[in-house]
Amino acid sequence: MMSPVALGLGIVLLVASVGNDGNGGGGDFALSSGALRVGKDFVPARYAGLIEKAASSCDAGLPAGVLAAQLMQESHFNPEAVSRDPRTGRPIAYGIAQFIPSTWADEGVDGNGDGVKNVKDPEDAIPAQGRMMCKLLKKAKKHPGYNGSPIELALAGYNAGWGAVDRYKGVPPPSFADRQTYDYVRIIMSNVEKLTAPDTSGDPETSGQWSLPVNASLGTPYHQQGGAWSSGYHTGVDFLASSGTPVHAIGPGKVVTAGWGGAYGNQVVIRHPDGMYSQYAHLSKVRISAGDTVSGGQVIGLSGATGNAFGPHLHFEIRTGPEYGSDVNPLPYLRKKGLGV
Repeated sequence: MMSPVALGLGIVLLVASVGNDGNGGGGDFALSSGALRVGKDFVPARYAGLIEKAASSCDAGLPAGVLAAQLMQESHFNPEAVSRDPRTGRPIAYGIAQFIPSTWADEGVDGNGDGVKNVKDPEDAIPAQGRMMCKLLKKAKKHPGYNGSPIELALAGYNAGWGAVDRYKGVPPPSFADRQTYDYVRIIMSNVEKLTAPDTSGDPETSGQWSLPVNASLGTPYHQQGGAWSSGYHTGVDFLASSGTPVHAIGPGKVVTAGWGGAYGNQVVIRHPDGMYSQYAHLSKVRISAGDTVSGGQVIGLSGATGNAFGPHLHFEIRTGPEYGSDVNPLPYLRKKGLGV
């Protein structure tokens, strides 16, 4: 477990846990539509509301699932967790979000209004974590040429300090700090899906198998850099589909966006029961509407070249949130669903 900025100071931390606060209502249920998965082995119920509030307070598109996965990695949701220098045994970082004292002095907040900024009080530490991550996410979005999505860059900055992100122009590689920051980001991103609840908004439950979005070969890969994209890098993968090729929903879900998307042209964004989002862009036609529920394999539109496109193709993204800037590599996600790509 690592604390904010600790690795930037050249310190390797080990957490001495004082119990695992895994209590949480005895079941797996959602507090609200598409929020957090609550219960044993997921998010403790007592902290879920704090995490959701901290995420919603950020206007940069910070998913609650990212904050939850981060707290799981930092402390296993243990507000009494203490990190120690393995060489001296001296305490270095504290609390559910593992702040070191100098970082807490700058970033700590009195979240519950009791007049005290207590690093071991989740009502203070979780809002502080959310505020710090939001600041890092906004900073990350100003560096589209860096290696990593904005969420990944923010996590790396939280763990190792933004100086390390600047130094490597992205998420530090495995050679940095014996893989600790690299693995920290990787593990958290892999746990976002686990801790994000299904959509229980009252819409009919969707069904259907998982499907590739289009019958076409792959083109431009994820995170290829270049001036062709406003972000400075490619936020998804391209499928080399000719104009008019049917585009399918990759799995069951609810349509959150269907229509014009600026540089993306005609686009569709679907929220899936695992809390992740898929995006389909540059469509020549859209055949569903926002609010619709879809099944895997359902035709949602036709490929095209609308928006910022140099020729017909399908631009496809997997995101942790509905908006630009929360992209993750889509190929591992598709493969996890049993799709050969």
